[in-house]
Amino acid sequence: MASRRPAPAPPNRPSGRRGPAPAPRRRPRRRLVLGWLIGLFVAGVALAVGGFAAAYALVKVPDPNELADAQISTVYYADGTTELGTFAAVNRENVTLDQVPDHVQKAVLAAEDRSFYENRGVSPTGIARALWSNVSDGTSQGGSTLTQQYVKNYYLSSEQSYTRKVKEFFIALKIDQQQTKDETLVNYLNTVYFGRGAYGIQAASQAYFGVDASQLDVSQGALLAALLKGPGNYDPRKGEEQAAAAASRVGYVLDGMVSQGWLSQADRDAAGLPETIEKVESTQWSGPNGYLLKTVEDELTGTVGLTEEEVQRGGLKITTTFDAKAQAAAVEAVNDQLPSKRPEGFHVALSAVDPATGGVTAMYGGADYLTTQYNDVTQATAQAGSTFKPFALVAALEQGMSLRTTFNGSSPQTIDDWPVENFGDEQFGRIDLVTATEHSVNTVYGQLNEEVTPEKTREVAVRAGYPDGTSGLTSYISNVLGTASPRPLDVTQAYATFAAQGTYRKAHTIASIDDATGTRTYTASPDTTQAFAADVMADTTYALEQVVQSGTGSYAKRLGRPAAGKTGTSNDNKSAWFAGFTPNLAASVALFQTTPDGTSNVKLDLGGGEVTGGSYPVRIWTAFMRAALDGVEEQDFPDRANVGSSRGSSSSQTSTSTRTQSPTFTATQSPTATPTDTPTDTPTDTPTSTPSGSPSGSPSGSSSSTSNPTSSSTSSSAGGGGGNGDEDASSDQGSQDADSDTGAVGGASGSPSVDADDAQSAQ
Repeated sequence: MASRRPAPAPPNRPSGRRGPAPAPRRRPRRRLVLGWLIGLFVAGVALAVGGFAAAYALVKVPDPNELADAQISTVYYADGTTELGTFAAVNRENVTLDQVPDHVQKAVLAAEDRSFYENRGVSPTGIARALWSNVSDGTSQGGSTLTQQYVKNYYLSSEQSYTRKVKEFFIALKIDQQQTKDETLVNYLNTVYFGRGAYGIQAASQAYFGVDASQLDVSQGALLAALLKGPGNYDPRKGEEQAAAAASRVGYVLDGMVSQGWLSQADRDAAGLPETIEKVESTQWSGPNGYLLKTVEDELTGTVGLTEEEVQRGGLKITTTFDAKAQAAAVEAVNDQLPSKRPEGFHVALSAVDPATGGVTAMYGGADYLTTQYNDVTQATAQAGSTFKPFALVAALEQGMSLRTTFNGSSPQTIDDWPVENFGDEQFGRIDLVTATEHSVNTVYGQLNEEVTPEKTREVAVRAGYPDGTSGLTSYISNVLGTASPRPLDVTQAYATFAAQGTYRKAHTIASIDDATGTRTYTASPDTTQAFAADVMADTTYALEQVVQSGTGSYAKRLGRPAAGKTGTSNDNKSAWFAGFTPNLAASVALFQTTPDGTSNVKLDLGGGEVTGGSYPVRIWTAFMRAALDGVEEQDFPDRANVGSSRGSSSSQTSTSTRTQSPTFTATQSPTATPTDTPTDTPTDTPTSTPSGSPSGSPSGSSSSTSNPTSSSTSSSAGGGGGNGDEDASSDQGSQDADSDTGAVGGASGSPSVDADDAQSAQ
């Protein structure tokens, strides 16, 4: 048999070896997993980079938040340096970095971000640390850089959310690229909140230490830096616990400054918790000054045309026309010349205007703005009484009459069916217009108004400064005795036109405005009109000078310099005035009294005799002018011009007297009677009724509504005949001026009621 050949060995198997075949080779599993991880990491990085880039591109730097740029607007007196008050949505006043001492800057960095000048606006390690704290134990820990805090304050809000933090992160990166470190630091210092209502380092310096930021020492800077962690927890004035916390935090800040090489150890040892001042509550709106600030605020948003936001947040420097000395004089004159106890519902208004500019230099609109926000100078109205008579005199001079023109001064008379008599039924012969003005003779001015026409008298009042819509400003013949009820400022405005010898300049309270950068953005340019000819004004002034020299306003002669003016009192003494001027200044004083609810006028009652224009008002006016003009160079009025020609009154032929007339006098003769218009030196100081102190009425809104303190005395009707004899002047035909010039109108019974004006019974 043939032998069998062995089968061939499998391929790759070593010849001669027996056993099972080896398994096929595979990559190690670990290497495979590693490869996958590397791939995922690269992809993750790529995605992260892409996502970061996308987020960086998508997150825009927004506009500053609502209050980020808000700065305090400061109101100054006319000197531009004496502060009157402020307007502010937030208490902030920006400063430049060079106005903040270096040790204060470093204290803030030691407290909030010691790597500020090295980091890129964010701190990844700080964020990671804060995130871990939030996730691991739920505690809130800050991880923001100073740049991130600035972003939150300036662009975002304090909302606690991851979305806000993400935005904050990316905006901080961008801000760090767009701004220098110094720009970011000063912006932070001007926007961060320090407590006590103070935003920014300047406001904080004033709030805690009463100094500017430039004057802060090391300890003070360290405390302000310490407050940034939590103002309410580190204000030493809040209690022992807060003081202890503040001391510890200040030590942390100072030690940090030493560790960074920003403060020597010796200076550190000398520093510590500084003394702070008590928190100052704002009182700027209290007292009479509140009326000034409100008037300025209204003019800013009215005449100037600023928005409320611009006023409250614009960081403006507002220089007013108010003179600090004159304002103090106004308050002092009212307080010194009036009884300390006044009846409830008693009102006094004083205002002064510079005739050369139209600027209001002083204003007493009430005793306390916080008690009542109704300004007696700019909102209240009261019958003007005989302060209205000069408008008829101007109308006469413009029509060619001279001051030498004479009229019959007997009393009573009926003029165009209107009964009128002199105060106290005082009798005068035929007297010229100077004498009639000097003694405020009602019957003469009634005839004069008929001669020139009430329409022309009304027109002169409007040209001088009365608003055309003044309550009670009619064209009835009785308008000459002051039936109209202007605001006190309107009367001052008109007499300022006289003081400027016929040049009308609209009264205003704002002289200039500078914006937050110091750029002048507004300069007052009031409406100016040559309302009256200079020669007419010279003669008008001459006649009004005689009122002061020897007439119903003779108390004002004590001013000791050239002065002119006119007293005025409404029927039943419901209002009393003195309006006057020197070449330098015009001013008026008005007194009126209302019922406690402020809805109607009542007779002025300060105890003792009648309150007339020649009593308290002229005393207040004189005291004010003496102090306000102290140190101001005395000026003379122009000489009398003697315009026009003299003539007798044509109306004397139609006017009838109900009693035997007094003898007739020439223009150079004196009247037969001596007016009782000179006040005593010392007014009685005790009112007849028990007062409650300051007025309780707080009218608001329109001056013609029942909320107006004088609304009841300003309504008018188409008066015809004799009127009702009520000094209330509800009837334009029937109301009389209560000046010493105040003759009263015929009453319901047919007998005239006598007014109490300038005839001042010595109060």
